[in-house]
Amino acid sequence: MMDPHPNGSKAHETKSSAEKSLPHPASEETRRAALRKIATLPLLGAGATVSLVHSFEETNLLANENWQNQDENASIQGESGATRTTFKPPKKPRLKEKVPMSRIGNVNVSRMILGGNLIGGWAHARDLIYVSDLVKAYHTEQKVYETFYLAEECGINTFLGHYSLFKMVENYWKWTPGKIQFIADCGAAPENLLDTIKHAIDVGAVACYIQGETSDRIVREGKVDLFTKAMELIRANNLPAGIGAHRIETLRAVVDTGCSPDFWMKTFHNHDYWSAQHPHEHDNVFCRKPEETREFMAAREEPWIAFKVLAAGALRPEQAFRYAFEGGADFICVGMYDFQMVQNANTLVNVLGGTLARERSWKTPTLDPKELRRQERENSRAEAQKERNS
Repeated sequence: MMDPHPNGSKAHETKSSAEKSLPHPASEETRRAALRKIATLPLLGAGATVSLVHSFEETNLLANENWQNQDENASIQGESGATRTTFKPPKKPRLKEKVPMSRIGNVNVSRMILGGNLIGGWAHARDLIYVSDLVKAYHTEQKVYETFYLAEECGINTFLGHYSLFKMVENYWKWTPGKIQFIADCGAAPENLLDTIKHAIDVGAVACYIQGETSDRIVREGKVDLFTKAMELIRANNLPAGIGAHRIETLRAVVDTGCSPDFWMKTFHNHDYWSAQHPHEHDNVFCRKPEETREFMAAREEPWIAFKVLAAGALRPEQAFRYAFEGGADFICVGMYDFQMVQNANTLVNVLGGTLARERSWKTPTLDPKELRRQERENSRAEAQKERNS
């Protein structure tokens, strides 16, 4: 198996000081409801319930593990107990060039990161009640592997999602040549946050961050000392530590505590789409104060990953990507289907290659592609030598 951490990190083999097996969170109706009801997100499972009150997010994905028939001579196969998997890499994409890389801490990260909501089944759909079932039916395990692999072919080397999705990433490493790395969304009730972070570290994340709704809730409940404790725990395990938020008030409260993460995660999009103008909010606005977000981040020295940049599919990528980078984001996290990947990668390259009206300086420089290829060759040789010696 190839090293899934191309920067030389072996985080997936390094356990934190936590106990090796932590209790998993209890299942709830929806991801949002889980956070509101003092529970963490469920692990992958077969059941799912649609909430008609909140965001129609599916709590469990990948229940359907139907495999497509493939040409075995052009496939990669593996067996695990009674399960036999077959992976056929998708066709090589037609790219202008690959998505550029930068760094967060000691980790090489693509400027565009693959978001985990669609992989995890948490699809924002406004008031369309069939969408969660549609996403669930589309994202078979085979399709998820194809999506990861195509992302890497486009230069997207990082997947960001809830830590419970790590098993899918681990199986992807096992059954395919892919080595996409994993930034863990540590969404949990405040009282479970530190144990959740320990679990995310143990399963192999290359970075961890406090999920946005969790941060919002920590501030709302006045438990802000958790931010410092969480940052210390993540850094003690030699990983970059991040703080996310949906509300700008949350980030202001974090700064007031004196806590400083290694990176920020903040929603960021404009309101130039129809449903944002609706008088009643219903899973349709994710960055309520984009101009205040821009101003706040302008004063921060840490890298910023902007997410929900497409307003959950309401904005066109060329508009949304430009808005995010001109607003100061260093990276964008984008939920994508496989059929959107190549176009989004080419759009991002076009945006970054053009003229940007950007005032905030880039907090992390773009890495030289030639140097990255040299590092990859060295890592491959080291891995081959390790296999020969074993």
